[in-house]
Amino acid sequence: MTLNKSLCELEKQGFIVTDFKDYKKLVRHGEYVCEGCGRVARRKKNLCHPKPLYPKEDKKK
Repeated sequence: MTLNKSLCELEKQGFIVTDFKDYKKLVRHGEYVCEGCGRVARRKKNLCHPKPLYPKEDKKK
């Protein structure tokens, strides 16, 4: 399993279909959203253009 690639790269390789269990590990408890494609991931290294889904000022409320 190659988790150091972006979800966009993994999708092109058919990762979501072939390794759905591992895909769920990447997206579970998502903290970042890709500004390019809208995918959500737990770690920003798994997205092409990551942006925090919950900016720190949102967490204070």
